[in-house]
Amino acid sequence: MSVKAKSFTNSTVTNNGHGQRYSNMEIKYPQTIKDWPEDDRPREKLTKFGPEALSNAELLAIILRTGSKGESALDHARTIISNYDSFKKVEMTSMSELRKIIKGIGPAKFAQIKAVFEIAKRYSAEKIEVGEQFQSSRQVYNHFHESMRSKKKEVFVAMLLDGKNKMIRDVRISEGSLTSSLVHPREVFNPVIKDSAAGVIFVHNHPSGDPTPSREDKDITRRLKEVGELIGVKVLDHVIIGNGRYMSFADEGML
Repeated sequence: MSVKAKSFTNSTVTNNGHGQRYSNMEIKYPQTIKDWPEDDRPREKLTKFGPEALSNAELLAIILRTGSKGESALDHARTIISNYDSFKKVEMTSMSELRKIIKGIGPAKFAQIKAVFEIAKRYSAEKIEVGEQFQSSRQVYNHFHESMRSKKKEVFVAMLLDGKNKMIRDVRISEGSLTSSLVHPREVFNPVIKDSAAGVIFVHNHPSGDPTPSREDKDITRRLKEVGELIGVKVLDHVIIGNGRYMSFADEGML
């Protein structure tokens, strides 16, 4: 039975007696990856040369595992990478959006992609553990940036601290555009009082990626600080998470 072949331009090394020379030649690859030369199969290539030797498309092909009729997993991966110029954009896309460019992407493959990105987030996040002492705004950023930076909506969180600035727990207060109706002192300080927290740090994200505080951010921070002073709870900071950067009200002298 013949196997449908696919053409790729590949670099090969030849020796003409005067040293090695690179040249381009067209190689006919079978449609199924398992029939490719071993060094060109993503999984075998990773095992032999290490993950750093693989392209973004090859890494994604390993996650997808299989293709669909007429296309390999690497074909699908190349299509995804060519349509989304970063892994962050791939992570943020929906299954319906992916299926517009690749009909072979179903719930199982979509779940595989999402699971890998979630593992990456949890691996790279430097978490503040319960009982660990808060020392800087950088700690807060490291704790939250992986989980928050790709959110499409603003998420407002309160970190509850004891008298020695050790974390008790963090509580999600609201999700949506940051307004006084969503971030009301009653909802914010209810868990603070319930857990007998001595201090609190507020954290929220800007989906735009720019952590510069808005007027609403400043107004809410000021109001929450005033309420905290009335009930004897110190507002230590308000950290805004952007894409790869953050802003701290305490660091900027705005508290």
